[in-house]
Amino acid sequence: MRHQRVMKKFGRSTEHRKMLMKGLVTNLILAESIKTTLPKAKEARKAADKMVTIGKKGDLAARRLAASRLLDPEAVRILFDKIAPSFKDRKGGYTRIVKLGARKGDAAEMCILQFVKAEESAQAEKEPAKEVK
Repeated sequence: MRHQRVMKKFGRSTEHRKMLMKGLVTNLILAESIKTTLPKAKEARKAADKMVTIGKKGDLAARRLAASRLLDPEAVRILFDKIAPSFKDRKGGYTRIVKLGARKGDAAEMCILQFVKAEESAQAEKEPAKEVK
């Protein structure tokens, strides 16, 4: 039984699934935006948000933990030097998913997984909600 099991299996072995998530998160950190299917993006968002939280700690132990969960040392450097400091005042929700519609070949729901920019979130907090007439 799958009581309280949240992770999707994607029809892959454990090793393949872990490597898929590592690859998605690494590429998200390197490119700051990736195009993938909706279920993969929802799983990768969980891992990416946890990586930003680890990056916000900034100590050596956190850097080593991030290095064990990412595939590229350059991604670790970008995470700790650029991405995590930009989210220092934000408590969560570091990524967003933008739906694109169905893929032509197999009708899979496609989306873009990207980091929320710190400037955009700060600007949204300053501006009051616009009234609709």
